[in-house]
Amino acid sequence: MTSEGLGPDDVDALARRAQQGDRDALEQLLGAVRPRALAACRGVLPHLADAEDACQEALLNVSRKIGSWHGRGRFTTWLHAVCVNSARSTYRRLKNQATPADLMEPGTRLDRPDPRTTSVIAGTRLDLLEAMEVLERDHPQLVEPLLLRDVHGLPYDEIAALLEVPLGTVKARIHHGRKLTRPLLAADA
Repeated sequence: MTSEGLGPDDVDALARRAQQGDRDALEQLLGAVRPRALAACRGVLPHLADAEDACQEALLNVSRKIGSWHGRGRFTTWLHAVCVNSARSTYRRLKNQATPADLMEPGTRLDRPDPRTTSVIAGTRLDLLEAMEVLERDHPQLVEPLLLRDVHGLPYDEIAALLEVPLGTVKARIHHGRKLTRPLLAADA
């Protein structure tokens, strides 16, 4: 259930109406899925303000690209993919904007955690995002299924429907992605 008591079928129906240009349905849909979108972004980004930025980006992308949801799977599954991409985009932006500690004045503190060093905070997955940055350079097709499965816990069949690839391909990509990611995560441990 969403925060407004809508079930999955209700959310899907709202999404279909929004796809057809119903602005009220889009507004209601965005309000209904915002808590879920924020939770998905917080599962990736440890700092609430950063997760809220990613959530806002995700909801804007939903409103702009709702036509790309094909309706074969649940809208919320598609939403998770949008949130993963927004969180990764926010993380990359934060990483590029981060000020290295050695360039700072002595005694100066950052207002928020440096995203390059926060992977040790309990419950975050920034270590995985760092590994995904490396993995994406050579194997971009492995990143999204791996994040959808290991960060958001989506079932293999939902990932296959969302990515529009066969179930076996999804399983193989996740297996291969995990195999390539393990040494990257072990290096940080």
